[in-house]
Amino acid sequence: MAAELGRLTPRDRLLLDLLDQHRTFTTDQLVDLAFGSVGRARNRLNTLRDRDILDRFRHYQRPGSQAWRWTLGPVGAALIAAGRGETLPRPAVVRDATARLAMSPTLAHLLTVNGFFATLTAHARTYPGARLVRWWNEARCREACGNLVRPDGHGVWADNGRAVPFWVEADLGTETLARVAGKLTGYAALPPRRAYPVLLWLPTAARETNLHAHLRRSGVPDGVTVATATADHAAASGGPAGPVWRIVGHPDRVRLADLPTPGGAAWDG
Repeated sequence: MAAELGRLTPRDRLLLDLLDQHRTFTTDQLVDLAFGSVGRARNRLNTLRDRDILDRFRHYQRPGSQAWRWTLGPVGAALIAAGRGETLPRPAVVRDATARLAMSPTLAHLLTVNGFFATLTAHARTYPGARLVRWWNEARCREACGNLVRPDGHGVWADNGRAVPFWVEADLGTETLARVAGKLTGYAALPPRRAYPVLLWLPTAARETNLHAHLRRSGVPDGVTVATATADHAAASGGPAGPVWRIVGHPDRVRLADLPTPGGAAWDG
C-alpha cells in the first residue's frame, strides 16, 4: 500500500473518492467524470485494475457486450480505509461486496442516478461558468432528511452566478404512477431551508405525459416544486442541464439553472 500511495495521481484519488461515495460507474460515466477520452480512460482503468486498486464486472448479454461496471478493488478499498484510520478490509470481503453489488436488484437504478450526475459533470467541463457544486448520494440525503423522505440524490447546479439546489428521484418505469406521485408528500414535510425543487428523471416521453396527467388529477403538495425530464429527450437536448425540465402545471421547458427555488430554501455552500 505504501508503494501504491506514491503511484496514485490526483485523478486516481478522485476516482477512489467517487467510487467510495457512489459505489459503481460504467466506463462511459467515468469518462464523463474524470477523463474526456474513452481511450485514455480504458488504459488507466485497466492499469488500476491490474494493481487491484479497482475492480470491474458486467453481465453477459446478446447481442454485443454490456459495458463494464467499475468499483473499488481490494487495494483501493484498503487505501480508503487507511485514509480514515479504519481497519483494513480483507480482500475476500471486498470481492464479496462486489459480487453482491453485481447481483443487486437496485443496480440499474443506482447507475441511472450516477449517470445523471456524471452527465452534469461532463457538461460543466465544456461550458464555462457551469459547475456541479455538490453531489450527495442516497445515504447522505437520508442523513439530511431523516425519515421524512428518501431522495435518490441531491445536487447544487451553478450556472453563471445562479445556484439551484435540487433533489433527484430517478424513475425506471417499474413503479405505478400513484407510487411515484406519493413520494412527493414527504418533500412537503421538509423544513423550508430544504424546500428544493424535486426533479423526476423519467425514462420516456410517454411516461412523462402520463405522470403529468396523473398529477393534474391528484395535485402536487403545497410548497413543493416538481419538474420532470426524460432521458430520451435530454440526450438530444443538451442533457439534464439543458432546456428539458417541465415544471408541473406549466407547459414550457426550462434549463436546470432556470428552475425556481422557493424563497426559504438555502444551501450551505
